Amino acid sequence: MQIGYKLAAEAFGPAELVRQAVLAEQAGFDFVEISDHYHPWLDNQGHSPFAWTVLGGIAAKTSRIGLATGVTCPTVRYHPAIVAQAAATLALLSDGRFVLGVGSGERLNEHVVGVGFPDAVSTRHEMLREALEIIRLLWSGGYRSYDGKHLRLEDARVFDLPEELPLIAVAASGGASTRIAAELGDGLFANEDKPEIVRQYRDAGGDGPCYAEVPMARAPDERTAAKAALDTSRWAVTGWKVMSLPNPVNFDAATSTVREEDILAKFACGTDPARYVEVAQQFVDAGFDRLVMQNAGPDPDGFIDFYQRELAGRIAGLKPGGDHA
Repeated sequence: MQIGYKLAAEAFGPAELVRQAVLAEQAGFDFVEISDHYHPWLDNQGHSPFAWTVLGGIAAKTSRIGLATGVTCPTVRYHPAIVAQAAATLALLSDGRFVLGVGSGERLNEHVVGVGFPDAVSTRHEMLREALEIIRLLWSGGYRSYDGKHLRLEDARVFDLPEELPLIAVAASGGASTRIAAELGDGLFANEDKPEIVRQYRDAGGDGPCYAEVPMARAPDERTAAKAALDTSRWAVTGWKVMSLPNPVNFDAATSTVREEDILAKFACGTDPARYVEVAQQFVDAGFDRLVMQNAGPDPDGFIDFYQRELAGRIAGLKPGGDHA
């Protein structure tokens, strides 16, 4: 079991994210994970710095903690050749501490380059397959070309490659995407505590680590925490049905009916360690062994301190089928 800390790039500027990563290393987290967005989910979050620059700053300011994208879309806003180069460079700068998390993307971030974002999930999956094939091809060394249905590569070479290539964790939520993760990735990434996701990944031959984001909101009391999560993270309870929306204002409208009670049902809120353990246990029972603490509370320093004092030993020691209390 490894425990990570989610860097909320939609809620904080780049220097603050680096500072939080340093604190997370000092608090004993195994890795930090950062979302790779162009827009925040909601306008009132107010931020969305370039994740790769932030990760480079973290690599320079830390010495032990792992780094991960959660997740990068390597098909529209970025060409996979750029992702292959960026990931290889970051692996070198971090002395092998980087994990490349990838997924098929959301319209929210990918539409901005003006080339269109596919409506069909099957098309997005085809593109993700081709992107992963291109990344693997470039990481094998030498000059490479690729002529796919959706993506192309012409006479390209990544000159700076690490001796040990980054692990690739592929975001999945169903059978088609778990097969991609098993066939072309080294691990699985998800944000739902559904056992069938891990089971489908294992059935398809996947044997790598399984990452999941655990929803939390630390504040002095449950209601204060739930209100903070409602203000900035209410999209998290809506599932994938709203992920085709193009801008933060659309997410604001689509999530206007979410209530504090909905947040409390999904998130661990307040300061009771037992509730945090209960929510984390659900993901452990589902088969995940890389848990990312995703704090939507108003005080990141308070959360990191709370984790170090009250949660680290409890959550790191969780086993499938353990006591939820």
